[in-house]
Amino acid sequence: MTTRLYEHSIFLEHEVPAGHPERPDRLRALNEALSHPNFAPLDRKEAPQANEDAVLLAHPEEHLFAVMRAMPEDEDEINQLESDTYAGVKSLQAAFTGIGGAMAAVDDVISGSHDNAFVASRPPGHHAERMRAMGFCFFNNAAIAARHAQQKHGLERVAIIDWDVHHGNGTQDIFEADPSVLYCSTHQMPLYPGTGRKDETGVGNIVNAPLSANTGSDHFREAFKDRVLPAIRNFSPDLIIISAGFDAHHRDPLAQINLVADDFDWATGKLMDMAGDLSSNRLVSILEGGYDLQGLAESAGAHIYRLMKG
Repeated sequence: MTTRLYEHSIFLEHEVPAGHPERPDRLRALNEALSHPNFAPLDRKEAPQANEDAVLLAHPEEHLFAVMRAMPEDEDEINQLESDTYAGVKSLQAAFTGIGGAMAAVDDVISGSHDNAFVASRPPGHHAERMRAMGFCFFNNAAIAARHAQQKHGLERVAIIDWDVHHGNGTQDIFEADPSVLYCSTHQMPLYPGTGRKDETGVGNIVNAPLSANTGSDHFREAFKDRVLPAIRNFSPDLIIISAGFDAHHRDPLAQINLVADDFDWATGKLMDMAGDLSSNRLVSILEGGYDLQGLAESAGAHIYRLMKG
């Protein structure tokens, strides 16, 4: 397998208040894990910065302009966009670069230059609704990547698989009336943001597999095998995108699902099998949550290593 990693130093410059869980140290912990010799073959590339028009693939102009207006001008200032969502002077550039990395990753796997790609970006994206920044997210990277695949490359069907412990309300909001995009989510419920019930099915393209607090590997894998994987096979996507949050790890402070790194390795392998059978191996993974530094490093490391070795 050939795997590309998109990264950029600007992601460390997205500033949030002291004590905020979505902090630059998350990427520092991941980078330390990736310094292991196992990751030497990884093709690491600086993510390009997208332009403002890329946001419009999944969000209206009103949302783009609202986020831009909320950005601070003073380098020492941090503005609050929502109750839990903040921005520093470099945050908009970081967000555009995360989008650019996601779009470039799609280009790579569709061109065949790489089988799969991982985008190590922040801020995350899956809580960003069409018209609302929330949950640490400004713009929805996975949704924009899916639309880019359809509009630039002509793909008909894209599947977005979200194993972040929080439901991706933003992705569901953007695609719930669009049968060309499948959205599948495993997540703890009840938990922020309060969406993700099984009966939220869109136009038959939304598959939610909520997990109860204090459950672990068995329930997660059962949800994957019984609900997520059959939905993907029935949908037969041209591309699989993973919203790869690692906050379902048992160490994470923001939830109570007790996964271990091996669970993410296993789920990655299952989605790679699906991509091999249905999507010409085309798989893109985009970092979402994961707020315990050790849990994130272990889990994301296992995920990326599985992408590399197949």
